[in-house]
Amino acid sequence: MVFDKLLFPLPSSVFMACSITLVSSFIAGISESKGNNLPYSKFGNTNSGQKSKKESVFLSGRIGMLIVYTPALLASAISFWVYPNHDFRFLLVNSALALHFFKRDLEVSFVHKYSGKMMLDSAIKISLSYCISTVSMIYNQHLMQGIVVYSVGIHDPKMDLKPVGIVVYSVSIMGNFYHHYLLSKLREDHDKKYKIPKGGLFGRVICPHYMFEILVFVGISLMSQTIYQFCFTVGTICYLTGRSIATRKWYLSKFPNFPKHIKALVPFVF
Repeated sequence: MVFDKLLFPLPSSVFMACSITLVSSFIAGISESKGNNLPYSKFGNTNSGQKSKKESVFLSGRIGMLIVYTPALLASAISFWVYPNHDFRFLLVNSALALHFFKRDLEVSFVHKYSGKMMLDSAIKISLSYCISTVSMIYNQHLMQGIVVYSVGIHDPKMDLKPVGIVVYSVSIMGNFYHHYLLSKLREDHDKKYKIPKGGLFGRVICPHYMFEILVFVGISLMSQTIYQFCFTVGTICYLTGRSIATRKWYLSKFPNFPKHIKALVPFVF
């Protein structure tokens, strides 16, 4: 079968995790597209059901987003020490995750310009989601290492997709950074107003940074070649597609002159 050539076998212990990942991410994507958005960025103050301002602890947007990304970075860094003798595939996947979150922390610290504040409880919830997801991906890769080493007759997939994954990942992480940089250039110092993004692929889609973030995880999936990693990537697609739809609706509602031909996520398509 083609799956035998492309992917590692699926351990029974991972089946439930795959199912939960797909179902929960699909629900999250639908929720985002319907306007029930996770409270950060431009959606930080739009959700109903949040605590009143008097009951909430607010952080600067920069500090809030550092709380969001740093635990996932630390988890990926610590795993180099926890699993020091694993193979090149494990090292590649773990390094890709660590670099992704390291880049996000650098962007939060030195590139992004924030217009508002973030609630501490929201930052913690999102941070836990990123951290748990990162730990589960790394542990999944550790399980695959064990299967290959200790199971008779089970080897790496016949088709090695690691080189393709490295190329997709490298191009995508640069594309993601470039469009984050373009977003940051929209604001002068102390400017808190949102503007219609321009440059790069912003003339075709309103969320090219999300498109490239999806491709980042596609690249990691190709490096990993495990069913769980691909399920996680499908989940990422569901969530970021929903958030892209909501983002396009937000721009249409805020800017009467927003170009109607600009899609949400995929140029010319969607």
